Amino acid sequence: MSTIGIFGLGLIGGCLGLDLRSRGYQVLGVSRRQDTCDRAVSLGAVDRASVDPSLLAPAEMIFLCTPIEAIAPAVKQLLPFLDPKTILTDVGSVKQAVVDAVVPLWSNFVPAHPMAGKAENGLQASQKDLFVDRPYVITPVASTPAASIAKVEAIARSLRSWVYQCSPANHDRAVAWISHLPVMVSASLLAACSSESDSQVLDLAYKLASSGFYDTSRVGGGYPELGVMMAKYNQHQVLQALYAYRDRLNNCIESIEQANWSGLEATFEETRQIRDRFFPPENRY
Repeated sequence: MSTIGIFGLGLIGGCLGLDLRSRGYQVLGVSRRQDTCDRAVSLGAVDRASVDPSLLAPAEMIFLCTPIEAIAPAVKQLLPFLDPKTILTDVGSVKQAVVDAVVPLWSNFVPAHPMAGKAENGLQASQKDLFVDRPYVITPVASTPAASIAKVEAIARSLRSWVYQCSPANHDRAVAWISHLPVMVSASLLAACSSESDSQVLDLAYKLASSGFYDTSRVGGGYPELGVMMAKYNQHQVLQALYAYRDRLNNCIESIEQANWSGLEATFEETRQIRDRFFPPENRY
């Protein structure tokens, strides 16, 4: 494989392009806007770029790096120019909805989700090695060609990602907990803090906010469209996670209302141990 296409030249598309070109691939890019195409070439993210999807006709593998709702329309735009052997793969953070929309259009599709990002968004925030030591989840279905899965896996491993496989449904349920729920909770935290009615207290809070608040509020201050797409396309699983979170928050409220300090301490001890399962001390980012 020598030529790879990228449809959608935002942050993830730009980062993929930089990494793939550094590994010797010719990278072709498509974006909706010509100025984005020109910028992608000048940044070195792609060799050539165009608003015309026919540019990707020679690509042996095409990464679909658009927002979730635009993935299926992108495939429809590409269909007239695809060879039957062309592998399509995506980077969407929800998988079942994407699979349901794309597989009927193109069977040689490998659904995937590189779990990496930045606070900044857009092509201008692209960097090399964004995917190093980050999960890259591949979610094939029964009809996904095994040879195509292997090729996407090989690309992901060349990016030095941790490659995992699971079903689309299990992916969506898992990321609802560790990706989508945190966005909703973090956004709610920011909204709650801003509801302080005393302007002097709120101004003081702005000044005192430090690393703890930065960490817990970061994902809630991100790209609004991404949060909406998570909720819209993974609605059931996000709601189940939010209901469970609400129950735990109510338990915390009750402990404080009842001055049940031993119960609250037991909760914190439990969550301390739980966090070590997610992020063992020797393997934290």
